[in-house]
Amino acid sequence: MKKKIKDLSQSGVFTRIVLPIILVVILAIIGWNNFKKPTAKNLSAAEIKTHAEEFINAYLMAPDSKATIKEVIDEYGLYKLNVDIVSDVIESYITKDGKLFFPQAFNVEEMQGDVAAGGQEVAPVEVPKTAKPNVEVFVMSHCPYGTQIEKGILPVAKALGDKIDFEIKFVDYAMHGEVELDEQLVQYCIQEEQNDKFFPYLDCFLLSGETSSCLAEANIDQTALDSCVTKTDNEFKVKENFVNNVGFSGTFPGFDVHKADNQKYGVAGSPTLVINETVVQSARDPQSLLTTICGAFENAPEECSETLPSASPAPGFGAGTSATASATAACN
Repeated sequence: MKKKIKDLSQSGVFTRIVLPIILVVILAIIGWNNFKKPTAKNLSAAEIKTHAEEFINAYLMAPDSKATIKEVIDEYGLYKLNVDIVSDVIESYITKDGKLFFPQAFNVEEMQGDVAAGGQEVAPVEVPKTAKPNVEVFVMSHCPYGTQIEKGILPVAKALGDKIDFEIKFVDYAMHGEVELDEQLVQYCIQEEQNDKFFPYLDCFLLSGETSSCLAEANIDQTALDSCVTKTDNEFKVKENFVNNVGFSGTFPGFDVHKADNQKYGVAGSPTLVINETVVQSARDPQSLLTTICGAFENAPEECSETLPSASPAPGFGAGTSATASATAACN
C-alpha cells in the first residue's frame, strides 16, 4: 500500500472520518448485502464505481457530505477505490462481486518493516555543547509522526523552560492538503505573537486535531491572529501559490515560511530534530528526548535529572502510547 495510507491512518482525517468508518464496518457489510441484490457474478469497474458511491453515501457519510469514487483499479484480486471524501482522498477496497467493502487496508510487509526499523540502533551524532541549547523541531502539522514527536517533546520544553531556545518549525512542503497550510499559518503566528499561549494551544490541538475549539480553549486573540495570518500568507504567498500550483514539491504544495532553515539543515521530512544546528535522531518519548537535549548543555541544569514518561506517544492526534516506536518513521 502506498505510504499515504499510513500517514492518513494516523492523521486527524483518519480520526474524524476513516476511523468511524472502520468502527461501523460490520454494520456496513450487513448494510451492503441488504443494499444490493445478491449476485455471483463479478461487476465491471464502472458498475462497482456506481454501487460503491451509492453505498458509501447512503451508509457511511454525513448527510451534508458526499463521497466520490475517483478511480477504480484492479489490485490484489480486488477493486481498489480512490475515494474522495472532500477533505482527502483515501484508498478502500471492495470484492469484485461487490459483497464485501473494506474501508482501509494495511500492507503487512511495509508495517513489519517499520517495526523492524524501530528496533535498529541509530548511529549517534556528536552535538556541539552550548550554555543554552537551541532546539528546532521541523514538522508537518498533520503528519502523524510529527505530532508524535511534538507530544513527546512538549513536556521536555516545559520542564527546561527558558534554559533552552525552543521552536517548532515547518517542513517546506505540506503532504496533507490545504488544511495543513492553514493550520501551519495559525501555529506559526501563535508562536510568534502569542507565545505564552502556544503550548496550551498545541496541547489541545495534538489531542483533538481541531483548530477552532483549541483557539477558544487557549484564549487566543482572534483579531491579532487573523492579522498575522494574513500578513504571513501575503509575505510567503502560501495560499496564492497553492491555488496557482506554484512552488510544489512533486504533488505537494510548498510552505516557504521556514524554507531557508529547511535548506540549511537539509530537512527531508517530518519530523526532523535539530539541536545546536545539528540534525539528530532520538526516540520520541519524553525521557529520551530530555536525555538527548540535555546532552547538548555545557553544564546540564537540575531539570535534566527529572524523570519524565518513557513511553512513546502514539502517532497522530489523540492520547495514548505506542508499543512499537521507530525513531526514523517520517512523512517524506
